[in-house]
Amino acid sequence: MKYRQLFFLLPLLILFSFKGTQVKDTLIKRQTQKAPVFSNVVYQGDDNIYKNNPLKPDEFYSPVLQGCYPDPAITRKGDDYFMVCSSFAMFPGVPIFHSKDLVNWTDLGGVLNKVSEFNPHDTGISAGVYAPGITYNPHNDTFYMIVTAFSGGLGNIIVKTKDPMKGWGSPIKLGFEGIDPCIFFDDNGKGYIVHNDAPDKGKELYQGHRVIKIWEYDLAKDQVIPGTDKIIVDGGVDLSKKPIWIEAPHLYKKDGHYYLMCAEGGTGGNHSEVIFISDNPKGPFKPASNNPILTQRYFPQNRTNKVDWAGHADLVQGPDNKYYGVFLGVRPNDKDRVNTGRETFMLPVDWSGTFPVFENGLVPLEPKIKMPKGVSENKTGKDGFFPNGNFTFTENFTSEKLDYRWIGLRGPRENFIAVTKKGLQINPFEVNIKEVKPTSTLFYRQMHNAFSFATTIDYKPESEKDLAGIVCLQNERFNYVFGITKKGKDTYILLERTEKGQSKIIASAKIDIKKPVRLQVKAAGDSYEFSYALNGADFINLGESVSGDILSTNMAGGFTGALVGLYATAANDAQPQ
Repeated sequence: MKYRQLFFLLPLLILFSFKGTQVKDTLIKRQTQKAPVFSNVVYQGDDNIYKNNPLKPDEFYSPVLQGCYPDPAITRKGDDYFMVCSSFAMFPGVPIFHSKDLVNWTDLGGVLNKVSEFNPHDTGISAGVYAPGITYNPHNDTFYMIVTAFSGGLGNIIVKTKDPMKGWGSPIKLGFEGIDPCIFFDDNGKGYIVHNDAPDKGKELYQGHRVIKIWEYDLAKDQVIPGTDKIIVDGGVDLSKKPIWIEAPHLYKKDGHYYLMCAEGGTGGNHSEVIFISDNPKGPFKPASNNPILTQRYFPQNRTNKVDWAGHADLVQGPDNKYYGVFLGVRPNDKDRVNTGRETFMLPVDWSGTFPVFENGLVPLEPKIKMPKGVSENKTGKDGFFPNGNFTFTENFTSEKLDYRWIGLRGPRENFIAVTKKGLQINPFEVNIKEVKPTSTLFYRQMHNAFSFATTIDYKPESEKDLAGIVCLQNERFNYVFGITKKGKDTYILLERTEKGQSKIIASAKIDIKKPVRLQVKAAGDSYEFSYALNGADFINLGESVSGDILSTNMAGGFTGALVGLYATAANDAQPQ
C-alpha cells in the first residue's frame, strides 16, 4: 500500500502499533466513580473575513464545510445531493452530508460507523481512512462509496446503499493497491474504477512520479475484473516536466466524451486541478491546453484573506443545471499557519465549452459565491442545517442524540460517554492523549482561526493519574492539555504543551474546587489563551498567551486540522510544577 504525501514530510502518518487485545483491555478499565461531567459547551467563531464580508440575500460562504473536512466528493440523485469527506482516524469514518440545493447541508454522520468493520484503533491520526469517492448508479438505483482505509488491513474498500439516509452495507475489500479510488458508471451501465498508483516496478522516474489506473468493474461480484487494469495517465499533464502526485481522479461523461479530472502538484502549495479528454473510458486521454483549471499557487504569499492549496475536486450538475465543483483548500492564520485544516470549498464551473473551468478558480478565491439560480434562501446554521461563516454552537447535552459534529478518535464516542441529568459524563480510559489508542475525548473540529470554546466541568480528581478538562490537538505528538488534576492532597489546574512528543508544563495553579469550574480556550489567529473561572464568570488566564504553532499542519505534519476536545484520562502523566 502506498501513501500519498504532502509537500512537506509526513512523519506522523502512522506511528507505533498496539495489539487489538491491549486496546480492548484498556477500554474496559473505566473509572466511573471519578468521572467528570461536562455541561454548557459554547463554541463561537469570530473570523474577521466574515465580519468584513456580510452576505447578500443571494450569496453563501465558501468554504461550505469549515474545519477538517478535506477531499470532498459529491454525487446527485434527482434533487438530492450527497457529499463525503476524509476523516482519517476520526470516528465514525467518512462524514456524509445531504443537500437539496448545494447551499444548505444536513450532517448525516459517518458512513463507516461500525467499529467491527472499520477500526482505526492503532493508527496515527493521519492514517485511518481518506480520499473517498461517492457515485450514484441509476442503472441499479444504488449509491457507492469507495475509499482507501489504512487500518485493519482493509486497503481499498467499497460500500453500497439504496438510501444514504438509512445507512450503508458492510465494506467489501477490493483487489487492487494504490489510493484515491473513484467509481464511474457509463451510459450502458458498465462500471469502471480509477485510482492513483505507483508506476510499474522499475519505471518510477523521479520522486512524486505517479500514475492513474483504470479497471473494469464487475457489478455482480463487486470486484475489479482481473487483467483489465491499464495506466491512462503517466506522471500528469506533461511527463517531460516531471509533474508530481497525479491523484484524486474522477471520471465523467458529457456530450459523448469521457473526461478525467485529477489533482496534480501535491496537496500543498503547488496543488492544482487538471483535466483530460478521451473518446473511450480507457483512453488514450489528452490533457486540456488550458490546464490547470483550478489552483491558487500563482499568487503572492502575503495576499489578504488568503486561501491556498486548492485542488482535489469533484463536479456535479446543480439545481440550475449549471455545474459546480467542490474541492479542498486552506485558510492560513496570521502567521501563515494552517490550524483549521483542509476545508471543503465550492465554486461554479463553466462547462459551456469543451472543457470545464472553475469560475474565478485561477484568481485569488473570494469568501462568498452566488447561490444557484432558483435557490430561495440561505438557511445555513438554521433549521438543522450545517452552519458556516461566524456562528455560535451551544451544547447542553440534554439530548440522548448528540450532534454529529461531536466525534471520537480511533473509536466510537459511545464507548466512553453517558448523558446524565447534570450533563455529559466522560468515563476515562487508562489512556493518555499522547498514546496511539482510542482516547476518552469528545472532539469538535476547530472551524475558525479566531474562536472561543468554553465548558463547565464538575470534577474532583482523586489521584495524580486523574485529569479532565480541554485538549487542543493536532495529533498525538503535538497538542495542549488544559485540565484539572491532583498533586498530593491538593488540586491543580495546569497547561501542558507537547511538541514532537516531548511535554512541558507551561503554567499551573493550585485551586480550591467548591463548585463546577468554567474552562475556556480562546484563539486569535496564532495566539491561544487558556483561562478558568472558579465562580463560573470571572476568568483567570493560566499563564500567558501561547503559540498555536504546534496545532498547525505546518509544524505537526499530517493531513488533519486542529481539534478541540472534552478530555478525561485515568493515565495522566502531567504533573504541576
